[in-house]
Amino acid sequence: MMMQGIRKAGQSLIGKLIIAVLFGFLIISFAIWGIGDIFRGYGRNAVAVVGNTEIGLEQVRTAYQNEIQQLQRQQRRPISPDLARALGLDQRVLSRLVTDATLDQTATKMGLAVSDETVRNILFNDPNLKNAAGQFEPSRFNELLRAIGMNEQQFVREQRAATMRQELAEMVIGAVTAPGALQELGHRLRHEKREIGYITLPESAAGEIATPTDEALRKYFDERKSAFRAPEYRTASVLALTAATLADPAKVSDADARARYEQIKTQRFGSPERRTVQQISFPSIEEAKAAKARIDAGETFEAVAASRNIATADLALGTFTREGLFDPAVRDAAFALAQGAVSEPVQGGFGVVLLRVPTIEAARLKSFEEVADEVRRDVATSRASEQMTELHDKIEDQRASAKPLPEIAKEFNLALRTFGPADSSLGKADGTQETALPGGDATQQAIFRSDIGVDNEAIRLPNNGGYVWYDVIKIDPPRERSFDEVKAEVEKQWRADEVATRLSAQAREIVQKLDAGEKLDALAFAQGLAFETVTLGRQDQSEALPRNVVSLVFGTPAGKAGSAAVDNAGRVVFQVKEATVTPYVRTAEEAENFVRLLTSSISEDILAQYVSKLQNDLGVQVNQAALRNATGGSQN
Repeated sequence: MMMQGIRKAGQSLIGKLIIAVLFGFLIISFAIWGIGDIFRGYGRNAVAVVGNTEIGLEQVRTAYQNEIQQLQRQQRRPISPDLARALGLDQRVLSRLVTDATLDQTATKMGLAVSDETVRNILFNDPNLKNAAGQFEPSRFNELLRAIGMNEQQFVREQRAATMRQELAEMVIGAVTAPGALQELGHRLRHEKREIGYITLPESAAGEIATPTDEALRKYFDERKSAFRAPEYRTASVLALTAATLADPAKVSDADARARYEQIKTQRFGSPERRTVQQISFPSIEEAKAAKARIDAGETFEAVAASRNIATADLALGTFTREGLFDPAVRDAAFALAQGAVSEPVQGGFGVVLLRVPTIEAARLKSFEEVADEVRRDVATSRASEQMTELHDKIEDQRASAKPLPEIAKEFNLALRTFGPADSSLGKADGTQETALPGGDATQQAIFRSDIGVDNEAIRLPNNGGYVWYDVIKIDPPRERSFDEVKAEVEKQWRADEVATRLSAQAREIVQKLDAGEKLDALAFAQGLAFETVTLGRQDQSEALPRNVVSLVFGTPAGKAGSAAVDNAGRVVFQVKEATVTPYVRTAEEAENFVRLLTSSISEDILAQYVSKLQNDLGVQVNQAALRNATGGSQN
């Protein structure tokens, strides 16, 4: 249950602090900022007032800076004020402080308190603060205080408050569990199976569609002008700095490449010995010894296998490297055999066996000449990675002096790419697609969030893969397009709609016949269509039965029929033959896991609603100007 998890987490100091933070996130989705910015009767330095508690400017500033520092440690890069605000750190910090103040006041009003003994027990029983002998270690406690930036008094105060908030949460949701009816409904949604028969009406089933007149197309266009509107197109300069763009294999000397080859040749270019292993299993060591004696006397391995009703094709255990054989006894015996030899009886993990190794693939190491180009690329890329940080700083200095990207690219001999004109999905006006950008979606979205003349922050590629700078140089706003511009596109869409309309009418007629008692397989045969049957789960999908079809199948009662369009494949007509679901067994491990997740979700919803109600009762006022002051935001 959720509360068991909270209690377990609360047994450690860090867990207590995490729980304290948790409550702050529960109300981010609630609108707590709806009251005006002007305070009457409160201190000028108050950022927010919750009931009779003021949240001061310094308190918010300290919490905000701690949040940024923590994020910088996680991301391993500076977090600019603009980025922090874009991530919503200011609102998140204030939300947490408001929630803490709400719960603290409620606990005080209810007479809840946490004794010194309770705090002391939490401290002394924390496994993270104990030494190997299980005793409390003061030095570890001091290390923790330094890591979180608190002194002992501040920590005890925060621990006391966190414990009290935890106890209040337990009072609200400690006994919550998912109702049985909801558990069974969840089980049905996850495990219900439906057997269906279906046919696919291809687009060709719509028949011949005559060429439309200009008058018909113009009318179609006039009714749907917005659908043919030209989107916004953007043109941008893009400069990518990656190891691949900097690497120059031609500058890697033969000596350097050979030195690198010697370092990595075994791991990268060596293939270990592989052996094909055959085996015959025996019920006892005595029978295996007798079989080995027969083989030593001249009988073949295959003949012994045949006497035990084992076909030659079933003898092969597989082809393995030494590490690939799981059973140690079999592994050692197989890799000690000469090619074609038969082992003595081997007591393996799954019984007694005789082994034979019919083929041995010797270990092989690729020569330097075979992999020279690859090694040179590796060396060049490694060197480029070391140069990236230095070159990044030089480019940033040039950006700070307002030098355009084309000039920077020329100065450092880097390739500058012109993106676009293209829309936000990389589509171009001529119907082709712009090639993917370095940095993928992150760069693409950044270009469409920026504007002409904006000094954009470089995008850092994942896994220290490099940097991407971009400048928007032109924006073509959305516009209405004339009929003549899009006539071909209009005709294509008109024809697609005509096909869809005809197929929908045919499918509706078939569904009516099925509901009247006719058989789908007979109808399919009459129309020369393939009839298929399949059993589906709610999450199953395929090219023939995509998500929209499966969803409709599970919304159709057993015995009834329906139809749905399939992109570029016509229309599917189906009939639900049977709906089944396995019995719900509450004690199954999978069911227990689901109940825990469901209970956790319900508990979090209840707790969030409780906190929101408390805030409404206490009253929450927020001074947005003071918040901007505390977090360094613009006053405009």
